[in-house]
Amino acid sequence: MKTLSAWSSLMASVIFVLVIAVGAIEAKAESPNDGTALSGLKEIKVAFDMTSGDAKALLNQLNVIGETRDSLIKQGVTPQFVIAFRGLATRLVQTDLEKIKLEDRSLAVKIAAKVDELSKASGVVMHQCSVAVRQQEVKPENVLPAIAVIGNSWISLMAYQTKGFAYIHP
Repeated sequence: MKTLSAWSSLMASVIFVLVIAVGAIEAKAESPNDGTALSGLKEIKVAFDMTSGDAKALLNQLNVIGETRDSLIKQGVTPQFVIAFRGLATRLVQTDLEKIKLEDRSLAVKIAAKVDELSKASGVVMHQCSVAVRQQEVKPENVLPAIAVIGNSWISLMAYQTKGFAYIHP
């Protein structure tokens, strides 16, 4: 009888360990999410202030904005994004390649493609500051077609924040 009792105890221990291991594996298999922060939200409004003159950094920031939008939608939240370009970023979102450093031109083409892709996404609008256009010596007609040239991004960003948009400066 002791052998049967020992065997039962051993089997119970093995089963317990397996249940714990399977639970841990299932917990790790779940995708990370933002459920706690997004709890109760149906919509989120964000104004992104894009100023980087580093082509690689700007492209990465635009990619992460797209990924963020997709993640919000998957988590049941509707994104409303304003992407405002100003400062040195202005040179990277225009069509005159002569105004873009030679080493940045291939990335500028990728930036233009990402801008075009984002512009077609629901809930995304893009603005280019005309003050920055003037200061960076870019012609307004050379700004990528998906980006609306506006008066002053600071005014625009203030207005969007007043309307409840969060401000992010990557």
